[in-house]
Amino acid sequence: MSAAKTAKFDEGRLMQVLVAPIVSEKATMVAEASNAVTFKVLQDATKPEIKAAVELMFKVEVKGVSVVNTKGKSKRFGKSMGRRDNVRKAYVRLKEGQELNLSGEAA
Repeated sequence: MSAAKTAKFDEGRLMQVLVAPIVSEKATMVAEASNAVTFKVLQDATKPEIKAAVELMFKVEVKGVSVVNTKGKSKRFGKSMGRRDNVRKAYVRLKEGQELNLSGEAA
């Protein structure tokens, strides 16, 4: 049934949904506590798209997706005021027994 779910999304779009993995202290703690991986995603990405993208790219089963929108801060660069980009983060919970290796080393 999962093949039928991913068929409704354009595969080229799914390859662009995940921008980058987030490797931080908080992301590592969440990963250990709830078997979740954190990604930076496109601003207009939906939860079903994120789920389909992770399942397509990493061949794992996703239990659920939580999304957080973080507004960019205003920062001063010398005399001028600048603004950091808004960030959309996705916390992707994996099903029991599933593992996702982002470090790149072969198992």
